[in-house]
Amino acid sequence: MQLKTLSVLIPAYNEEATIIPILERLNQVQLDHNIEKELVIVNDCSKDRTKELVEAYIKDHPEQKISFFSQEYNQGKGAAIHKAIELASGDYFVVQDADLEYDPDEFNDLIKPVFMDQADVVYGSRFIGGNPHRILFFWHSIGNKFLTFLSNMFTDLNLSDMETCYKLVRLDIAKKLLLKEKRFGFEPELTAKLSRVENIRIYEVGISYYGRTYAEGKKIGWKDGFRAIYCILKYNLFSRKVYK
Repeated sequence: MQLKTLSVLIPAYNEEATIIPILERLNQVQLDHNIEKELVIVNDCSKDRTKELVEAYIKDHPEQKISFFSQEYNQGKGAAIHKAIELASGDYFVVQDADLEYDPDEFNDLIKPVFMDQADVVYGSRFIGGNPHRILFFWHSIGNKFLTFLSNMFTDLNLSDMETCYKLVRLDIAKKLLLKEKRFGFEPELTAKLSRVENIRIYEVGISYYGRTYAEGKKIGWKDGFRAIYCILKYNLFSRKVYK
C-alpha cells in the first residue's frame, strides 16, 4: 500500500481558541516523500465560533485541500471521526485533535514505518522515546497505562499507549470497519478491531505531548475511563464483529 495522500481528520467541539492555530500549523507541515495532505474537519455542533472561524479560514485559503462538515447536533468525538473517515479520500488517515496537545510536525515519524516496512497502522506513543512531554496528571497517566494493559491482555498486542490520539491507519481498512462508539470509547474499539484484521502490520513510535489542563479546555474525565474499560471488554469478548 503506497502513501501518496494523508488525510488529517480533525474533530472539533468548542475549539475557537485553538482551531486556527492548529490549521496554520498543519498548513506549514512538510511531509516526506512528497506526500500530499487533505484536511477533513468535522464540527461537532460547537456552541462557540468554531464553525465561523473554520469557514472563514477555508475561504481565505483556497489553495488548501479542506473538507468541512458540521454535525446537526452534538454526538461526540468518535461520531465526528466516523464522519471524517467517511469523507476522507487519502491512503492513510491520522486524527489531529483541534487543540495543541500533539505536534503535527511528527507526522513524518508516524509515516516512516510505512516506507520502511509497509506498516498498516502506526500508533504514536506518549510514553516512549525522548520527546518532550508536559507533566500534568499522575492519575491520568496511571489510568492510561491500566487501560493499555487491559487492552493488550485481550488483543495480544504490546502497545504502550492505546489511548493516544495519533494513530496512522490505512484508510481502506478503516472504511470497512464496523465502528460504533460515538465518544471516547472510539480508541479501545478501534484497537480491538484492528487487532483482528488478518495479517495487519502494527507499529508504534514515540511522540511529544503538550497536554492541556481542564482550565485550558481538556474534556476527557473519569467517566470516560470507565467507558473505556466497558469498551475493552465489550469489543474483545462480546461484540467481536470487525467489518460492516
